Amino acid sequence: MKQRNEAPRRWLQWTVPLVLLVVSLFGATHAALPAKVQPLPPPTVLVFGDSLSTAYGLDAAQGWVALTAERIAQTRPGWRVVNASISGETSAGGAARVVREVARNRPTVVVIALGANDGLRGLPLRQTRSNLARMIGAAQGVGAKVLLVGMRMPPNYGAEYTREFEKTYPDLAALFDTALLPFLLEPIARDRDAFQADNLHLVAGVQPLLRDHVWRALEPLLK
Repeated sequence: MKQRNEAPRRWLQWTVPLVLLVVSLFGATHAALPAKVQPLPPPTVLVFGDSLSTAYGLDAAQGWVALTAERIAQTRPGWRVVNASISGETSAGGAARVVREVARNRPTVVVIALGANDGLRGLPLRQTRSNLARMIGAAQGVGAKVLLVGMRMPPNYGAEYTREFEKTYPDLAALFDTALLPFLLEPIARDRDAFQADNLHLVAGVQPLLRDHVWRALEPLLK
């Protein structure tokens, strides 16, 4: 009788620990799963700019970024535009904020329209290039497409500085293989009436022109 019961006993000795192991593993795996799967964000255009992109001196809704957001809402339902522009922003400020902003917004497209304040302050071009490169790299690092929007300086800053400043944008666009809009103010730069009394910031009437100008370079990135 003793030998007849030996096989079931051995089977139980192996089965009980095995069941406990499976239960333990299942419990650990189940505990590791997130309580709730976070939804993906909507497709997002994230804009980094300065006062030219914040509609300085105007109602924010009159600016080219807000007008672009309206067009995107009409033509690309489900997309959104986040304007992370700050008046007075330099490329250094943008570079300091870019990682946080792309992590928070998880953008599909990043528009970088910075550098004008660097030029107006005569900051070293090497520094501006490095800051813009950091911003492009951070955007591409999260899988976003980049539109780099260039600026130009008045000739009184000196021919060499003016030339090298303008060259910064196509050089970076080629290096990082980004879309490029060479000069934000191209449609209105020679029109004195396009500017407010400070001769730096733009009036409301020309903001739709900027929107249309940027749109030609931005729209292909929304596909």
